Amino acid sequence: MIEKTNPLIIALDVASATEALELVEKIGPAADFYKIGMELYAAAGMDFVSQLASFRKRIFLDLKLYDIGETVKRATRVICETNSVSFLTVHGSGPIMKAAVEGRGESGTKLLGVTVLTSFDEEDLRDLGFPMAVRDLVELRVRKAVESGMAGIVCSPVEVARVREIGGPDLTIVAPGVRSKGAAHGDQKRVATPEDAIKDGADYVVIGRQVTRAADPRAAFEEILAEIGAVAQIS
Repeated sequence: MIEKTNPLIIALDVASATEALELVEKIGPAADFYKIGMELYAAAGMDFVSQLASFRKRIFLDLKLYDIGETVKRATRVICETNSVSFLTVHGSGPIMKAAVEGRGESGTKLLGVTVLTSFDEEDLRDLGFPMAVRDLVELRVRKAVESGMAGIVCSPVEVARVREIGGPDLTIVAPGVRSKGAAHGDQKRVATPEDAIKDGADYVVIGRQVTRAADPRAAFEEILAEIGAVAQIS
């Protein structure tokens, strides 16, 4: 497991660079890792990624790249050559992950394979044509990620322990879908607390609305840090 001092990644799920920067300012210097997903990326693109990185913030670019292999390879290369992105997500399909690894080259960007979205359950998988349990598809994609040379995995917090068992100590595990006790689950179906996810072996947990939609985002962030401080060994 990699060394870290702060395992919280804040999801900037907003519609503009202006809103995102306002949130970053409100949360304060203690937060150093931010997720940029499709909504913000569609609004502000790589220019905002570079801008946020220039403030010495780490970037988790959550695009879940999925296309023909050549396109994924080229897109990965373009993103990694900016040297602005710490983590980049791609779909957990074997050929897609292999293409992304090829495109990454010698870049320091870590590629993360997405297993099964935290808003999905077995019914959703059946709708997609997967006649299997969520845990079985997650395990398959973890094994494919390791075979493909991926640096890490994105999985729901309830699967972290099994993913760690399969992937070993060096696999970076990022868990979205975490909520403190009593917090609303929203559209997430497979959730756990940040503390439980880290206890089970997650390196990072992604927090969105619980912080970004709080009346006082900095206070909400600090409360979560306090919850996980002991298990995460935050200095």
